[in-house]
Amino acid sequence: MDILLAAKIIIMGIVEGLTEFLPISSTGHLILAGSLLNFTGEKMKVFEIAIQAGAIFAVCLEYRHKIASILGGIGNDPKARKFVLNLMIAFFPAALLGLLFSKKIKEFLFAPVPVALAFIIGGLVILWAERKQTDRCAKQPDAKARIETVDDMSPLDALKVGLAQAFALIPGTSRSGASIIGGMLFGMSRKAATEFSFFLAIPTLLGATVYSLYKAREELSAADIPMFGLGTIAAFISALFCVRWLLRYIATHNFNAFAWYRIAFGLMILVTAYTGTIVWAD
Repeated sequence: MDILLAAKIIIMGIVEGLTEFLPISSTGHLILAGSLLNFTGEKMKVFEIAIQAGAIFAVCLEYRHKIASILGGIGNDPKARKFVLNLMIAFFPAALLGLLFSKKIKEFLFAPVPVALAFIIGGLVILWAERKQTDRCAKQPDAKARIETVDDMSPLDALKVGLAQAFALIPGTSRSGASIIGGMLFGMSRKAATEFSFFLAIPTLLGATVYSLYKAREELSAADIPMFGLGTIAAFISALFCVRWLLRYIATHNFNAFAWYRIAFGLMILVTAYTGTIVWAD
């Protein structure tokens, strides 16, 4: 592996880790970063999905005690069984729709301009959701969210979040953004929605990684292991930093800054694509 390729792999891994859990779309950023770095092609698309494993490991490490408690209590703890059931319910919509439409989505939407439009629309949705939250707090200053912790969720709440997450099949929408903002709109506190989004990432990203590697098994070889391994390590380190930072950030901030970032970034992509300032590769 030459130094230039290794640098590209590390950059892609860092982009994945920093953007996976923020409401700004990791897939969208990876498509754009790959386009700028000329890191494109079918194998690179598999690479972008496979290195999500690094983000999974970061969440598992950060929440290792709760995960161990849940796994240990499945047999005799109703709360643990309920949490696992909720994760399975929330995971199902995106898994089913992904299996049905992933080929068409990759064919028509994995390109910079559709991603830019999804960035802008997603930013506007976040601003709308935060405005609703602000108006509700203004009318009822002492009112608490209906769901303060992930353990307060019902199976119906989980299904609603899962349906919201399914919108993230559109590149540029953001899996974390769809599940967090969807959760908030359905009555979850910002902290509960964010934490459930983290946990929901484990089966969602793991399923996508395994499925992608299985589908591309004939195109891959042992020679690809260093590339995938280096990208996964870079994603793990940056995702761990991001998860810890985001948990501190949401304690005192809303998501408006991410919304404006999405809108500005999306507009930049459209302007540069239209003027030819940057030639975005598909």
